[in-house]
Amino acid sequence: MKKLSRKEKAAAIIDILEDLYPETPIPLQHKDPYTLLIAVLLSAQCTDERVNKVTPFLFEKADNPEEMALLEVDEIKDIIRPCGLSPRKSKAIHELSKILLDKYRGEVPQSFEALEALPGVGHKTASVVMSQAFGVPAFPVDTHIHRLAHRWTLSTGKNVEKTEADLKKVFPRGLWNKLHLQIIYFGREYCPARGHNPSVCPICSKYGRKSLFK
Repeated sequence: MKKLSRKEKAAAIIDILEDLYPETPIPLQHKDPYTLLIAVLLSAQCTDERVNKVTPFLFEKADNPEEMALLEVDEIKDIIRPCGLSPRKSKAIHELSKILLDKYRGEVPQSFEALEALPGVGHKTASVVMSQAFGVPAFPVDTHIHRLAHRWTLSTGKNVEKTEADLKKVFPRGLWNKLHLQIIYFGREYCPARGHNPSVCPICSKYGRKSLFK
């Protein structure tokens, strides 16, 4: 059997993902770029499910920079406590809201550089906002996508930065935003971190590393 190149393998994986997940709703509940930014920030080291339980209470108090900046940091911290890292996240949410008011007229900036300069916003968070709020091609890579890219031999990256670069090389730019979500959905349903059976996984069974089956 001919050994597939990474691009050939990526093309086959696209077909599988498109068949399984033709529609890819954003898993974090939000109504605009600001609420998406806050939800993504809260999702660091926390499940989307838990974030979606917390944000209705937070956004009832403040769903825009003006109202958020008026809240006390401790008030934000008490609401978002179930998401973990609440001291750091609450301070970041409060500070970035004030910056948005002072520098961007209360609007979320539409550039990676400006977003990554905000408190609590790293490259992955900025990539999600740029791709899902503004439609700019990006490939947000978290630890889950990093793991799957390694399992599928699409990357040998030791960190998410290298994995992101590898995936951008093998997947068409126009599909990055959708693929990011498709891979997340696939990982949750078929390719979890624990209890994974590669022999029945629709992708690992065909394109996974041999070491998965030992």
